[in-house]
Amino acid sequence: MANMIAEAKREIGILIEAAYKKAVEEEVLPFGVSGVITVDIPRDEKNGDYACTWAMAMAKLLGKPPQKIAEALIERLDLTGSYFAEAEIAGPGFINFRLSERWYREVLQTVEQEGHDYGRDEDQGQKVMVEFVSANPTGAMTIGNARGGVLGDTMAAVLDRAGYEVSREFYVNDAGNQVELFAQSLEARYLQLIQGEEAVAFPENGYHGEDLRALAQVFYDQHGEAYLNVASEKRRADMMAFGLEYNIAKMATDLERYGITYDRWFRESELYDSGYLEETMELLIEGGHTYEKDGALWLNLKDLDAEKDEVLRRASGHYTYFAADIAYHRDKFVKRGFDRVIDVWGADHHGHAIRFKKVLPAIGIAPEKLDFLIMQMVRLTRDGETVRVSKRTGKSITLADLLDEIPKDAARFFFSTKPDTHLEFDLGLAVRQDSENPIYYIHYAHARICTLVKALEEEGEKVPKAAEVDLAQVAGEDERALIKAIARFPEEIRQAARDYDPSKINRYAQELAAAFHGFYSHCRIKGEAPELLRARLKLADTARQVIACCLDTLGVSAPERM
Repeated sequence: MANMIAEAKREIGILIEAAYKKAVEEEVLPFGVSGVITVDIPRDEKNGDYACTWAMAMAKLLGKPPQKIAEALIERLDLTGSYFAEAEIAGPGFINFRLSERWYREVLQTVEQEGHDYGRDEDQGQKVMVEFVSANPTGAMTIGNARGGVLGDTMAAVLDRAGYEVSREFYVNDAGNQVELFAQSLEARYLQLIQGEEAVAFPENGYHGEDLRALAQVFYDQHGEAYLNVASEKRRADMMAFGLEYNIAKMATDLERYGITYDRWFRESELYDSGYLEETMELLIEGGHTYEKDGALWLNLKDLDAEKDEVLRRASGHYTYFAADIAYHRDKFVKRGFDRVIDVWGADHHGHAIRFKKVLPAIGIAPEKLDFLIMQMVRLTRDGETVRVSKRTGKSITLADLLDEIPKDAARFFFSTKPDTHLEFDLGLAVRQDSENPIYYIHYAHARICTLVKALEEEGEKVPKAAEVDLAQVAGEDERALIKAIARFPEEIRQAARDYDPSKINRYAQELAAAFHGFYSHCRIKGEAPELLRARLKLADTARQVIACCLDTLGVSAPERM
């Protein structure tokens, strides 16, 4: 798939190399000097569309002033048939290039040919897993889960467009102490419904949320008092199974409503039932990475250059979350063969992430294969005031509450921010229908173009092919700026995948919409002469296609009318 910005930079490298070779043959420059040809896009277009710094970088090796080197290269540059119309020397030795009509035409042709796949890179030959949300199935999902869900889902979408084989996964913590405590708490609430709260003690450190009371009521509504005289062990086991399945199904429903589906819901209990957790612990023991103290099994992380050791198995015989996490990641890399894994975690897991990477070599995994996206906290506001409770329920806002209050598209877009920054989510702004609301602004650009295309079709004007367009008709500043903005999408995808920052697509979508609105405000389409109308119509429709690609990557709809 074509990346026209990368193609332009690559061609400058070829042109510079060819010019240098001629200069050597003519004995104007010395032979044998080579170096990376760096090409940048100047911030100020007065300095050209692209700038090459090779003359300055090679000055010492060539033993000549950068200006003289640049002059030698400029005199021998052959731009015939290239993506560039002209080149000139600027400053101390920059060589600035200006794009030709060929490049602008190929941008439009590339979008036309690739369609919905525009911006998609070639197969990278790597399997990548993105694990995200993975909330405990003991209660409702929080606003933090809402941010992690968007971050993980858009990161996976970006990696998919960048050419990776991507899998989305939710890790279900359905084993261990927290699940047993969940079952005890549910049992107590069930018995309290029958016998009264004063008659039944609630477990210390139990789950006190109203959602657990509601879950106990659902169980009671289905079974009545049938479990009152059942043995506690049997009652807890059945309630645990019921509660987990109910909550997991609720999570899946809420996430699907949020536009998120997973390739796999991996259950922690699989590690126990299959013996894989025990097998992984044996590997650590045999490798000399553990020791026993006070009846517990410890991982000697200090020997692995970490700040403190971690308990793997408590004196009670129960394995810790850290132990299960080690086995789970061994399953990801060793058993299922992922080349890279990205875990999306909250800020409170930062220390755990640092320590966890230290243990990977002990189970035969290169630490650089595992990356963490650590996201910061979310603060909800409305009219400048912090919002902590739902207007509907009067309780802490959950993901479901959020989606009851604002559209899914707004929620996803507003959460698509740089993960390492604290996020202030303005609920009032998210529902505004004006240009101050960024998702409305982008939606309006897409819908505006769809309306234009439909209106012109009714008048007999269809969007032409790129090859049929006279590009001389769209050589104005706003028109060329829009084509350059369109060309950026594949490069933005590449950089977002490289930097693990899907918010780049969020920002790019806003900038592309702004470029279109600027073009549309200054360049009339309807009522213009046929050639000009057709050229501008093609440009507008190409912008529509790329805006749709952006929105699809972000998991956001592309409305045709507003």
